[in-house]
Amino acid sequence: MPSPITAGLHCLFLLVTACCQTSQDSNFRPFIEYVFGSALGEESFQTEMQMQKRNMITFDLPSVEYTIDIEVSLMDSSFLDPVKKYFQNLSLPVSTNISNVEIKVSNISITTVCQSSGENHSCCSCEDGYAWPSEVCGDLITCPSASLAPNRTCGYMKGMLFQGHYCKPQTKDSCGMGEPIEMQMSVRLDIGFCDELHNSSSEPYKKYKADLEKAFNASYRCLPGFVSAAVSGFSPGSVFVNYIVKAGAASFEQIASANKILPQFLDSVYRLNQDTFTTKITNQTNFTVSPEDIFVGDTVKLTCEINSTSENVTWYHHDQIISTHLLNLTDGKTSMSIFEIVNVTMDDSGSYSCAFTNRNHRFLTLIYSDTKTITVSQLNISPNINDINVTCNCPEMQKNGLLLSCCIDKHSPSLTADWKVSGEINITGNSSLRGNCTEYKLNINESLCPPEKSGMVTTYTCELQTGSGARSSQNIQVRYLRAAHVTITSTVNSSVSEGYEFSLTCESDVSNYDTISWKIQSGNNTTEVDCGTCIKNTKNPAKSVLTVMRATQKWNGTYICTFFQKPLECCSANMTINVISLPLQQNILINPIKTSIRCKVPQILQCCINATAGEDYSVTFVVREKECQYVNKNNGTLLCYTCNYTETECSKVKNLTAYCKFNNSIGQHVKSNNITLNLIPDNKVSCSDTSGIGMEGDILVKPCCELQCTDGFTRGNETYKCSNKSWKLQRNDCLSAAINNLLSRAESLVNDPERNKILPAYLEHLTNEMRVQQTPINSSADVGAVVTILGMVSVIPAEANKTTIQNFLSIVDFIVENSTCQVWKNLNEGKGPKSSSLMKSIENFTLNLQPVNNTIPSVSVQTLQLHGIAVTENSTDYNKTFRSTKNLTVDVFIDNTEVQTLTKNSTIVSVMYSKLGDILPQNKTQRVNGLLITTTVSSNRSQKFKINMIFEKKNLSLKTPQCVFWNFKLNELGGGWDTKGCTATQGEDNYVHCSCNHLTSFSILMSPDIIYQINTEDYITYIGLAISILSLVTCIIIESLVWKYVTNNTTSYMRHVCILNIATSLLIADIWFIVTASINDQKQQMSKGICFVATFFIHLFYLCVFFWMLSLGLILFYRLVFILHNTSKTTQKAVAFCLGYGCPFVIAVITLAVTLPKNNYTRKDVCWLNWEDSKALLAFVVPALTIVVMNLFITAVVIIKILRPTIGDRSNRQERKSLFQIGKSVAILTPLLGLTWGFGLATIIKNSHRAFHILFALLNALQGLFILVFGTLWDKKIQEALLKRNSMSKWSSQQTKSSSLILVTPMLAMSYPFSRTFNNLCGKTGKYRVSSSEPSSSSSENTSKSYSLLN
Repeated sequence: MPSPITAGLHCLFLLVTACCQTSQDSNFRPFIEYVFGSALGEESFQTEMQMQKRNMITFDLPSVEYTIDIEVSLMDSSFLDPVKKYFQNLSLPVSTNISNVEIKVSNISITTVCQSSGENHSCCSCEDGYAWPSEVCGDLITCPSASLAPNRTCGYMKGMLFQGHYCKPQTKDSCGMGEPIEMQMSVRLDIGFCDELHNSSSEPYKKYKADLEKAFNASYRCLPGFVSAAVSGFSPGSVFVNYIVKAGAASFEQIASANKILPQFLDSVYRLNQDTFTTKITNQTNFTVSPEDIFVGDTVKLTCEINSTSENVTWYHHDQIISTHLLNLTDGKTSMSIFEIVNVTMDDSGSYSCAFTNRNHRFLTLIYSDTKTITVSQLNISPNINDINVTCNCPEMQKNGLLLSCCIDKHSPSLTADWKVSGEINITGNSSLRGNCTEYKLNINESLCPPEKSGMVTTYTCELQTGSGARSSQNIQVRYLRAAHVTITSTVNSSVSEGYEFSLTCESDVSNYDTISWKIQSGNNTTEVDCGTCIKNTKNPAKSVLTVMRATQKWNGTYICTFFQKPLECCSANMTINVISLPLQQNILINPIKTSIRCKVPQILQCCINATAGEDYSVTFVVREKECQYVNKNNGTLLCYTCNYTETECSKVKNLTAYCKFNNSIGQHVKSNNITLNLIPDNKVSCSDTSGIGMEGDILVKPCCELQCTDGFTRGNETYKCSNKSWKLQRNDCLSAAINNLLSRAESLVNDPERNKILPAYLEHLTNEMRVQQTPINSSADVGAVVTILGMVSVIPAEANKTTIQNFLSIVDFIVENSTCQVWKNLNEGKGPKSSSLMKSIENFTLNLQPVNNTIPSVSVQTLQLHGIAVTENSTDYNKTFRSTKNLTVDVFIDNTEVQTLTKNSTIVSVMYSKLGDILPQNKTQRVNGLLITTTVSSNRSQKFKINMIFEKKNLSLKTPQCVFWNFKLNELGGGWDTKGCTATQGEDNYVHCSCNHLTSFSILMSPDIIYQINTEDYITYIGLAISILSLVTCIIIESLVWKYVTNNTTSYMRHVCILNIATSLLIADIWFIVTASINDQKQQMSKGICFVATFFIHLFYLCVFFWMLSLGLILFYRLVFILHNTSKTTQKAVAFCLGYGCPFVIAVITLAVTLPKNNYTRKDVCWLNWEDSKALLAFVVPALTIVVMNLFITAVVIIKILRPTIGDRSNRQERKSLFQIGKSVAILTPLLGLTWGFGLATIIKNSHRAFHILFALLNALQGLFILVFGTLWDKKIQEALLKRNSMSKWSSQQTKSSSLILVTPMLAMSYPFSRTFNNLCGKTGKYRVSSSEPSSSSSENTSKSYSLLN
């Protein structure tokens, strides 16, 4: 039995490592017993042995080297030092033979010593030169012994020794031998905080720091790889001590153990709170990011792993918490967290941190933290080409194809690529992947690129995708072109004569062209055709037609037509056209133009052309379709052909026509203007000289230049009249040399291939020529020629630069300002007044202006101003103000809604004239009293276009303004002022507001006084209405006087109620009509409110007239057809009033409600229902005509009733009486029932005879008179009532004097109501008789009622 002391030291043991050599199957226990037994005695120790083979050698060697770990447990700790000394002093190597095994011990070392440290605990430490292996470093727990001296080797709990881990020779990989790490730690002292702890030089700070650092170094010195522990500062909240511990990688338990023993080394006055330890370790976390190169759209995986256990992890992005969760992966020794960012964006770039937190121990909160910064990039794709043009039918392209490629700027090992094709032309290829690039080789095939699809764009999309999900694409556009096949044809073979029309047609099999150009190559000169409208291009089919209206020598040459399809310029065709000389008709001088000839007396006829023409023409004179022989002769610059013509047929005076015809080498010809020959008798000749012969009053027309003219001829002619036996010059229409030259140049310009290009230069030349002319211009011919020139050049499109516009307007200004009134009077005579032509030329010029840089410059000359705009997407209202030199103004306004309906790049141009209105043909009773304004829009419009203008009056004394426009189609195309589509509203005293729904030239016409010509219908209307009003007043008075005498039964009562209401309604309607008509005729401006009220009441009461007429007709119809049926007076009156006033009121109100919100209830020029915009007039016409038709039917029924046959033959007296009764009935019913309005149908028929209008006006204007005569005065009861009031005679006397038409009850089918009604209506049964006796009892009452209506 061991002693108690021995038992207490039982756990003391040492680890001995012995190196020896022996055979592989040697038994070492005898050796161990031998060694230790000889040293300590066999009974004094117990051994445990573990053996490790350092090398397992399998060759045939004599011995094997082993390293043996021997754990020695000592009963007494006092044996420790002797054992150490024994092994230190042992002479090695030691050889022994045990059990015939040769063993050689080369080295024996003590590595690990464990001593008892309390109940069931041992504290182990490594001997010098030995250290704990790294695999157990995290499991070493510091022994809790408080008496452990600071300079002693640290001991650790023995727990790991039982797992076979002992101290090993110290290496760089041993525990605590690595690079130390910094642990940021803190702990709280439960004492008050003083501000001096903020100051590192204060005594409290120094004392706290020294005491704490001493305790920290003592407590943490046993952490693996401990270096130091230093206080970094203090912070309030009690006192928080922040300190840094430098040591190796320590586990949570190791740090907690060190924290646990810290109070042993610190004075208790510091009141250290062991529950507040916090440790933050950085750079000890395995933080990885996958993938390394991150692109937008990738899925990014962030992984954090620590060699310690942890409760949870928190993720931060830019120091903001983005995730907190429990750990999802742990093996008991490590902790791992994975954070995924799906479909990463640029906003996800920046720093990310993971923080592991462990709070499982009361002495420590441990935080492992690390940070990584990630950068997100766009997956940028760079194509080798962006856009390219490919010619499909190019042989080289079909052979080699086209290579497309897309690359990214960073390496991506898992890059994949895909190509997509989108377009009308589906040409595909083969794809491949090379490094960071993908390639696509196109297989170009002409068959896949048809001509109609040339110019189409196919989009090739390369889409690249990384293995992590990022995806990007890039489009490459390939425009496939096809070199076109172009052909050219002509309407002539290869030659055409001057003055003739021809056209060339150029066609391409490719329709998607950009532009087409025409060029004429003549010798070394190449002219580009720039003639505007002479070229018409179409897309489908691809065709360009060049039309030459009048060929000249400038059109001679080879025509080259080119279809441009960028970037191709290779597609053209050519054709040669030879222009053969032929004089133009206007360049053939005829002499005479008009003359008289005598029978059998030769007359010289002459045709001359310019001698420089250079062509030998075949000339034929033709008189009365017979050829005349000629001779030709040069006369200076003229080549003249002369024919002596003798008329041999002298039977009677007659007019002859002659002309000359020029034929050229290709058989084409031109005729001169006709020569008019007037054959006269010899005895009638009054004038006879070298100019010619003629009778008194004859006209002789000669050219401006005759045979003696050697410098060519000028246009025009001289007109002579035979008066007093001599020729008197009546009119000289010869042009001046300068104007003649300008006219010739203008004709040449219009037919020039480059007319658009040379137009500005011609206008400048024309302006300069005008400035040198004498003023005023007295030659009507010269002014007329300039107007003709302006008309020709105005159709040529011109760029809207200021110089060109100013030159054109200056020419107009010059001829208007500097020409005499007589000149314009002469020019306006006959068809097509020149002033109208001049205004048309200005309109054409503004229509053909081409904006430059989307602008139209404003230009002003003496009497004209031009303003305009080019319509763009940003265009607003068109609002322009014009002012003349005399400060007269006109404003033009077009609303934005109208402007935006125009096509883009179209133009709105307005031109103001201050003098042109004075030279236009004048109205006899009205004159232009303001400026004249022309507004044109280049965009084609078929619908209405609203324009508003404000004109300032020139003469304030003139009255009744009318907004007018110049209608070029009036007066057999001579033009004239028209008001259609324009309305005037009086504004301020000096201004007139005009609104029109179309565009052209506008002004205002006003009269010098207020005397108007009133036509026949107006006279009839006013006089007739006056008579009707007086008659209706008389009718109402008479009805009121005799009312109680004539309303003694229901039928008579209802008849007079109807007549009285008809008279009253018609009287009110006529009064309103007279008032509004007089206001309109005087052109007085009324407010819209008054006009609406007037229109409403006129409409209402005229309808009341018709509906009361209908009521009267229905009562008559009721009494004639429904003979045996009676209705009370109250019922009849209620129906009549509802029909007479209710229906008209409903119709009038509905009409007003429907049309008033749209502002089209009334007409613009008169207070009456609108027709053009809303068709509101139908609300009157339809009811009125319907009632007229119904009353016609009722009238027919009355006539049929009267004419029903009686038994036996009629006598002549009976026939006359029946006819008289019919006439009387028609005469009464026609005005009362409104049948006269039926004549209104004839008046609405276009071009109807005026007689219908007069008849309609007469009958309806006198309707009040008819009602008085036939409805009141002709009534015998009223006559007798009036007589009774005067003579006080008995009322009953009229009963015996009357003779009535007795209606006898029908003989058949009277027991059936329907049959009775039908028979009475058609008059097929029953009979009539004329008698003075009393009627039968069955029909007396109804017969009396019918009589009251007819009389």
